[in-house]
Amino acid sequence: MEKQISSGEEDGSGEKGLLHTWRGYSYSTTPERVLLSRPVLQAALGANHGVLLVEGGQVYSFGELPWKQNQTSSVATEPVLEAVLSEQHVVFVAAGSAHSGVVTEDGGVHMWGENAHGQCGLLGLSVIPNPTPVGVLDSEFTPPQTVKILEVACGDQHTLALSSKHEVWAWGSGCQLGLNTSTFPVWKPQKVEPLAGRHVLQVACGTAHSLAVVRSSEALVPRKPPQDKCGQCHQLLYTMTDKEDHVIISDGHHCPLGVELDSSGTKSALEGSPEQVQQGKSSPTEPVPSMPTQIPRSPTSSTIPESTLLPDSTPASEPQIQVPASSQEPVEPTLEVSTEHEAPVANEEVCVEASESCTLEPDSCRAPGGKYSPFPDEQAVKAYLKRLSDHALAEHVAKTPSTLHSAQLSSDPADPFTSDPLIPVAQSVTPMGSALNNLVVSCASAVGERVVSTYEALSLRKVIGYWAPGEGRERVEERLRLEEPMQGKKSSSLGDIREEEAELSRRLSLPGLLSQVSPRLLRRTSRPRARAIPLTPGGIPEADAHLPSLQTEVWSWGRGQEGQLGHGDLLPRLQPVCVKSLNGKEVLRVAAGAHHSLALTAQSQVFSWGCNTSGQLGHMESPTSFPHLAKLSDGIRVWDIGAGQQHTLLLADGDCMQPILYYSGQQVKEVAEQTQEEEQTGEYTQQPVLLPFCMNLGYVSSVCAGGWTCAALTDRNVMGFIASLHELAAAERKYYCKLSNIKSLLLQPLLKLDSLSSGLGQSTAGLLQNLIGRLSRLSQLTGQNSASLTTFLRRSRDIRGLVILDDAHLFLDTYSEYCSAVGDLLVMGGFLALVKPCHDVFGKGAEVVQRLSECSEEGLPLADVLSHLFYLPIKHLHEYGRLLLKLATCYEVSSVDYQKLQDACSKYESMALHLKRRRKEAECTLHFWKSFPGKMTDSLRKPSRRLICESSNKALTLQNAGRFSVNWFMLFNDALVHAQGMVPYKSLFSTHHIFPLATLWVEPISEENTGLYGLKVTSPEETFTLLASSPAEKAKWFRSINQAVEQALSGLGHDGIPPTTGVTQRTDPPISRTASYTFYKDSRLKEATYEGRWVSGKPHGRGVVKWLDGRMYTGAFKNGLEDGFGDYVVPNKNLNSCDHYQGQWKDGKMHGFGTFRYSSGEVYEGSFQDNMRHGHGMLRSGKLNSTSPSVFIGQWQYDKKSGYGVFDDITRGEKYMGMWLDDQRQGNGVVVTQFGLYYEGAFSNNKMMGTGVLLSEDDTTFEGEFSEDWTLNGKGMLTMPNGDYIEGSFSGVWGTGLKMSGSYYKPSLYDSDKEKAHALKLGRLAVHSEEKWKAVFVECWNRLGCDHPGQGQTTTAWDNIAVALTANLRQQRDSPELLSRSHHKTLESLECIPHHVGPVTLEVYHTIRRYLVKACDTPLHPLGRLVETLVSVYRMTYVGVGANRRLLPQAVNEIKSYLSRIFQLVRFLFPDLPEEGGSLADPPKETGGSDPAGKQLESPKPGCVVSSSALLLPVLLPRLYPPLFTLYALEKEKEDDVYWECVLRLNKQPDLALLTFLGVQQKFWPVTVTVHGEKQQVLSSTKDACFASAVETLQQISTTFTPSDKLQVIQLTFEEITQQVLALLKQDFLWSMDDLFPVFLFVVLRARIRNLGSEVSLIEDLMDPCVQHGEHGIMFTTLKACYYQIQHEKVT
Repeated sequence: MEKQISSGEEDGSGEKGLLHTWRGYSYSTTPERVLLSRPVLQAALGANHGVLLVEGGQVYSFGELPWKQNQTSSVATEPVLEAVLSEQHVVFVAAGSAHSGVVTEDGGVHMWGENAHGQCGLLGLSVIPNPTPVGVLDSEFTPPQTVKILEVACGDQHTLALSSKHEVWAWGSGCQLGLNTSTFPVWKPQKVEPLAGRHVLQVACGTAHSLAVVRSSEALVPRKPPQDKCGQCHQLLYTMTDKEDHVIISDGHHCPLGVELDSSGTKSALEGSPEQVQQGKSSPTEPVPSMPTQIPRSPTSSTIPESTLLPDSTPASEPQIQVPASSQEPVEPTLEVSTEHEAPVANEEVCVEASESCTLEPDSCRAPGGKYSPFPDEQAVKAYLKRLSDHALAEHVAKTPSTLHSAQLSSDPADPFTSDPLIPVAQSVTPMGSALNNLVVSCASAVGERVVSTYEALSLRKVIGYWAPGEGRERVEERLRLEEPMQGKKSSSLGDIREEEAELSRRLSLPGLLSQVSPRLLRRTSRPRARAIPLTPGGIPEADAHLPSLQTEVWSWGRGQEGQLGHGDLLPRLQPVCVKSLNGKEVLRVAAGAHHSLALTAQSQVFSWGCNTSGQLGHMESPTSFPHLAKLSDGIRVWDIGAGQQHTLLLADGDCMQPILYYSGQQVKEVAEQTQEEEQTGEYTQQPVLLPFCMNLGYVSSVCAGGWTCAALTDRNVMGFIASLHELAAAERKYYCKLSNIKSLLLQPLLKLDSLSSGLGQSTAGLLQNLIGRLSRLSQLTGQNSASLTTFLRRSRDIRGLVILDDAHLFLDTYSEYCSAVGDLLVMGGFLALVKPCHDVFGKGAEVVQRLSECSEEGLPLADVLSHLFYLPIKHLHEYGRLLLKLATCYEVSSVDYQKLQDACSKYESMALHLKRRRKEAECTLHFWKSFPGKMTDSLRKPSRRLICESSNKALTLQNAGRFSVNWFMLFNDALVHAQGMVPYKSLFSTHHIFPLATLWVEPISEENTGLYGLKVTSPEETFTLLASSPAEKAKWFRSINQAVEQALSGLGHDGIPPTTGVTQRTDPPISRTASYTFYKDSRLKEATYEGRWVSGKPHGRGVVKWLDGRMYTGAFKNGLEDGFGDYVVPNKNLNSCDHYQGQWKDGKMHGFGTFRYSSGEVYEGSFQDNMRHGHGMLRSGKLNSTSPSVFIGQWQYDKKSGYGVFDDITRGEKYMGMWLDDQRQGNGVVVTQFGLYYEGAFSNNKMMGTGVLLSEDDTTFEGEFSEDWTLNGKGMLTMPNGDYIEGSFSGVWGTGLKMSGSYYKPSLYDSDKEKAHALKLGRLAVHSEEKWKAVFVECWNRLGCDHPGQGQTTTAWDNIAVALTANLRQQRDSPELLSRSHHKTLESLECIPHHVGPVTLEVYHTIRRYLVKACDTPLHPLGRLVETLVSVYRMTYVGVGANRRLLPQAVNEIKSYLSRIFQLVRFLFPDLPEEGGSLADPPKETGGSDPAGKQLESPKPGCVVSSSALLLPVLLPRLYPPLFTLYALEKEKEDDVYWECVLRLNKQPDLALLTFLGVQQKFWPVTVTVHGEKQQVLSSTKDACFASAVETLQQISTTFTPSDKLQVIQLTFEEITQQVLALLKQDFLWSMDDLFPVFLFVVLRARIRNLGSEVSLIEDLMDPCVQHGEHGIMFTTLKACYYQIQHEKVT
């Protein structure tokens, strides 16, 4: 390997890019080599000159150059450098008759040469001597934008340019410009509008005509909808005729400007010129509406364009058959067809039918050939359709007018049978560019694109037409048709599918315009549908979007007097028109000679048309105005074309390694004085001839022709690199032709067979369709790759551009999918089933199949030959590997390119081996099914199922099997099958069971004790032991099962692990896995499907179970049972809704906290145990509207309310707080109502029964016996608000008239003891606060791991806390949106547990306090959970109806009981903490522990004492404050009102007056006050200025929650007052209470605290007992005194 080859390196001009030119084809001809210092990249030849592009982007000209003014002779024998272009980097050159053009790297165009007709695009000069830039500007933009050009093409008087947007620009003269103008020359480049929006791939120019290759619009992004007016005469292109029940759309507009009139002017466009008859053409800008369906259609959807009326030529009554004049030869006369048929009855009938219904209507739809539609009215259509379905459809094959209206008379010569409704006709259809679709786009542009793609996917029938070889196609079809006996049979189902698809596609093609569906379609809807797969993929998959498109059209325009436009006539075209007959032919390139045209297809064939005076078309067919295939012997594959004045040059693959050249056309004699006439009459070729000298040229990479000259670019084979590239490209071209042949010669004829699907059966037909789809995809990819390799040879040689390297995965995937499809069909015996159809179509020997299969063995059964044939592509993978390796050897081993080629080679090789293995598996499986006994085959045989091993050799038996039972084990790639039978009936296995592999676990049993070679197999519902006959068998089965399981789990069960994925095979599959399984035995899960994680045969981890009755569980599993958090839905059919549980599970039952939404609308939130509500929970009843009718919160036992609970009956406005038993109120309780009634006492059987106390809003009280709710019955005492009372026996309902007998007492004013005793009784009969919410506390203890409060290990409790927090943190990591950031921080700070050794010091105490604050802050901590629950129950109790002032004492006691019970928990967690009232270890210096902010400024005493209120109230009280304070406000309402009235009255006075009134000593009066930073004198009018800071401080009492905080505020107020007084007196000073009280009173008044009484009571009730006698206690007493003082203040 002396030197690496790459396109960048110059490897000497002697080796690559050599140019040879010659004329003619005689043996004496020898090519001359054009000598240049650099390799030639591209050559272009004009009439008498040539232009060359060399490496480095420089341009040379040679030949006759009359435009060069400075040269002595206008003939340049040596190439002349175009120096003007030396600054530019040219990438493309083109030559016209006498002008040239180049394109530079940046997309600019330079032109020079003859310019008389404006062909150089430069105004005012008739000759342009040197390359001059031409500006191509798009004036659609403002300012106009420069258009970037990719390539140009030059004709005689015109030039075309292809822009980077793939649009065409033209300038020069003549109709060949395709521009909408009649003024020539066109100096300024203009866009060819009819091609705008299409994706043009290449342009070519003849002397006076132009060609373009356009990507079919199917492969395009949606285009702009075409205009609805003609661009020339401005008439509407489409007319819509609205009938009563349907719409007829016609695109019958025919523009008179579309055809250039000939000299005589007699041939008017309106006379039904051959063009129209041939094409059914409507307007030159629109493609022909060729109908993609062949089904008799009703006028409902009739979209057949009206053709121009033939004046009185067709009598209405008499249906005519017209054959277009110029198509006589290619299209067999249609009449012949009908006479050849043995169905005269059918034909006759049809004719009668037609003539009956053929009444002429002015707007009736016209058939394309100038025929009237025979069905203008709906009735006739229905009658006809009915008759069609009653008769055999197969009879209606004759092309009588009755069927003509359903068939487009196509211009495709191979299309004589378009009308047959059964046989899919190979009609050449523009994949999406047909006018039908343009019509769709214009009528419903929004839906159009989607519709057409739907139609693509549906119409199986249409697509078959894509790949039909142009010649001889109709012969096969004709023969088939005539051989088929004409029985009156119904069509087979595949035919139906095809018809149905077509019918449907037609319905779909005009959305929104169709008001009805044909009766035939309706009749068919009951049939089972099979999905039809198009034989050619519709769209282009994303992955290979950068591959060349095969779905192309050829468009031509200009002069057509020699037939060079290919439309079957000699008329000129002013605008581009699609050459219909080349649609679907996969044209890759076109070339234009002077008056003839060539098209090169992906299948390496050449179509030619136009002038053939010198045999330049390469065939002797006529008319030459239609494309025909050039005659080349078999095996010659053309891959480049050139066209000159009267000759054609072809570059092809032959049998040898090097490419070969063919020439057809005029022989050129090298005699200088030869005249033009002699030249014209010289000898010429009948068909292309091989140029003998081509073998000496080396490897030709491209050819071109022009004038009388030919040129070839060649490379010498350096180190095998060029040869290898050529070999690779040639192999791909050959392979693509092979695939195309398989499709056209084998599959098409088969698919036309009516009995195909009935013979195959539905499933096999489906598999065959799948195979055909995959083959088409493979074929398309191969065609694209072959086209790309051909371009690669012609242009760049950089190995990095090879698709086969860059997109290896695309090829490998396609092959893998294809191989699966073949295997599936093989396994199901599809190839056996295809034998009969093949005999039917191809005769007994089926030579076609034999020939295609390249099978060397003689006498193989046809099924094997077919299988061999369809497995051929796998061989091609080896070919890829071999050729890439060959290429790699041309590089240095260390280079990147070598590595790349080497990698790709190994990928292809390993894939080939892998697919070979899969083929072997499929064949073994087929063999197994053939020999498999019994009826089980049907149920077990599946397309994707492959046999791995089976135990028919008794190598594997079941342990503990019965004596007479026979067990047979079969391991497939998706399941282990166990078949059982009895000994006498060996062949009859009575039962079999399938164990899916994904849920199969196998482990070897050690042989030590047993001496048996056992394998333990576990499936979700069974475990059994298999005994192998030997250690080797055991190992084999163990390995096979494990590998199969591993593949099944990796999702590659069908394909095995492809080599490209790089997955290393594990020896044994994981114990834990994700899989799906349907239970069949388990009583609880019978017929339920589980999908999720498994461990050793049991659901374990997350998963979903779905039962057949609609139940569904989603959540965690443990050892096969629901365990952890789960979501469970149970449908309720009666209520048409679902029960829905979300919460914790344990051992398959609801257990722990959860939410249950009942289908009735009730919602329970709380604890569960064994699927029952048990523990603390809340039940809301009633529909889910804003006010639920009732809410219960409290304790449950075994699904019933038992224990303490609060029941809020919203509808009745009552709230019960008390004891329950079995869902009934039982024991002591309290009821309050929204009307202010209050009852406390005994309940029994859900009623007030026994002793109780009842108070009404106005303090009327009854104490005594009750028998039912609010019903007095028995002894009692009734007390009036004024103290009078009645003792005796009472009966009756409270609030209605009470019956009583007893004594009335009126106590004297001084006898107040009775009242006091009475007042104390309230709360005696209520539930004691320690008994409330026991369940809540018990649950908290349980969470800490204690069965009973205070019993358990502290360490266990801390472990449980850690577990709870970690689990919640993990959940938060999985779904971070659940927690806020601060919450997350709280969790993190809780991870650290406050540890200490020895007695608790103040510092440790503070640490504990901080920990508790954080713990109570998050519900994820057991203590936080407890606090959260307590807060919710407290609010439930005392909010709403529960806000009753008589409940205040209970509310306060409840808080106190919370404190003591939580404190018990805290002491359990921190055992060293002293008990309530105990003191801390070392006395602190200054602060105490009752304030959360750490600013304790009380006396040192409380700092040493531990109290639950100091520790826990700061956490608890802020959360409970609103309901509690509301109760205080209600209780103190009257006192507060008196106090407030007084405050308002006294506050009207100015400061000094008030100070005087309150008796404040003069020395304490402030003299100046600071207001807004300014000192001001205190005047008699000054108000709200004195002691302002103290007033502000005191006002903050309302913003604090805990008593200690409130006391802190009072203390600060005193300090503020003291500071102000000290400032006044400027000396030390000690308060006496007499001095202080009036000043403080002033501050309290000015502070205007609304609910001061409530604040005072709250402090008094909840303040820390150890503070009462200290400094704080005295200050509080002062405040309290002020409050009472203000109430009783008399203002004089």
